[in-house]
Amino acid sequence: MVEVRFEGVTKRFGKVVAVDNLNLNVEDGDFLVLLGPSGCGKTTTLRLVAGLETPDAGNIYIGDVLANELSPKDRNVAMVFQSYALYPYMSVFDNIAFPMKLRKMPKKELRKRVREVAELLKIENLLNRKPRQLSGGQQQRVALGRAWIREPQLFLMDEPLSNLDAKLRVVMRTELRKLHHKLNITTIYVTHDQEEAMTLGSRIAIQNKGILQQVGTPQQVYEYPANVFVAGFIGSPAMNMLKGTLVEKNGEFFMDAGVFQYPVSPEIAKESSSTEVILGVRPEDFVISSKKAPHAIKAKIEVMEPLGRESILSLDLGGVPLTLIAKSTVGLSTGDDIWITFDEKKLHIFDEKTQKRLGLPKHVKVAN
Repeated sequence: MVEVRFEGVTKRFGKVVAVDNLNLNVEDGDFLVLLGPSGCGKTTTLRLVAGLETPDAGNIYIGDVLANELSPKDRNVAMVFQSYALYPYMSVFDNIAFPMKLRKMPKKELRKRVREVAELLKIENLLNRKPRQLSGGQQQRVALGRAWIREPQLFLMDEPLSNLDAKLRVVMRTELRKLHHKLNITTIYVTHDQEEAMTLGSRIAIQNKGILQQVGTPQQVYEYPANVFVAGFIGSPAMNMLKGTLVEKNGEFFMDAGVFQYPVSPEIAKESSSTEVILGVRPEDFVISSKKAPHAIKAKIEVMEPLGRESILSLDLGGVPLTLIAKSTVGLSTGDDIWITFDEKKLHIFDEKTQKRLGLPKHVKVAN
C-alpha cells in the first residue's frame, strides 16, 4: 500500500490545459474516484501517475518517492484499461501470467500464483479459454488478474466497466468493492458515471476543465456540494436550480424567486458577494403538501414518469421547470395543481456570481 500526492501539478497539450495546478492527496488504502465529464482531465491525471505522461509543472509523489522522472516500469503500479487489452491468442492462464513471465518467475511458482489470483477472482475454471470465449465481465476479471498478479502498490483503473451492460456493471461494482476490501490496495479509479463513483469510492475527487472542484466522501459531495457545478453533476435526476434575489425586510432576509419567497439566514445572506443567489433543491427533497402548509408553493404537473417504487414528476412553477421525486402519486394526474414545500434542512444556496456554496460546513473540503 502507498499514498499518492499531487503538488501543484499542471499538464498542457498545446494551448489546452488538461490538468490545472492539481493539489490532491490519495491516502494509503484509499479507493479514490476521479469523476467528471469528458475532457475534464481525469484520464490525464491517471496517466500522469502511471508515467505515461510527464507533468509540465508540479510534483507527483508515490509514497515518499518523487515520481516525475520515473519510468512506468519503475513505479510498481498496475493499470486496468477500458478495453481490457487482453492478448486474443493467449489463454486466460497466459494472459494473467504474462507480466510474471517477463520477470522470469519460476514455472512452479508462476502456476501457483496464477491459481491463487484466479481463485480470488472466481475464474479458475476459465484458465484454458481464450478471451473471445469469455463474457465482458469475465474478460474484465482476467484484466484485473493480470494487474493483481504483479502485487502492485497502486491500482489505476480507467473506466473499466464502461463496456459492460447495465446489469453487469452493477454486479462488477460489487465485486470491485469486495476485491478492494480484501486486498486494501490504494486505488485511483476514473469514471464519468456519477452513480459508479458514489457506489465505489471511499472518496471522490470531482474535476471540471482541468480544475479540481471538490474532494470528499460520497455523502459529503452529495449533501454539501461546494459549488454549482458539483451540485448539478452529482445526483440523478439533477438538482433543481432556482435563481433569485436576496431582499431584506425588517431585519429578516428572503430569497425572492419571483413566484415565491423563501427565508434565508442572516449568516448566509452576509456571506454572498452580491444579491443574486441560486437556490438548489434535490428532487427527493420536495414534499407534496396541503395549501395551508408554511411556505407552500403551487405548481402544475406536466409529466409523470412512474418507476415502480417512486415516480418522477416534471412540474411547472410559474414558468420555471422543476423535477420532483414522489413516493406515491395516488390521486394525482397530469395537469393537476399541487402544493409543494422544501425540506429546509437540505436546501443549498449558491452565490450566482462566484458559483460557490454559501454556508459550506468547515469539515467539507473543496480540495486538499
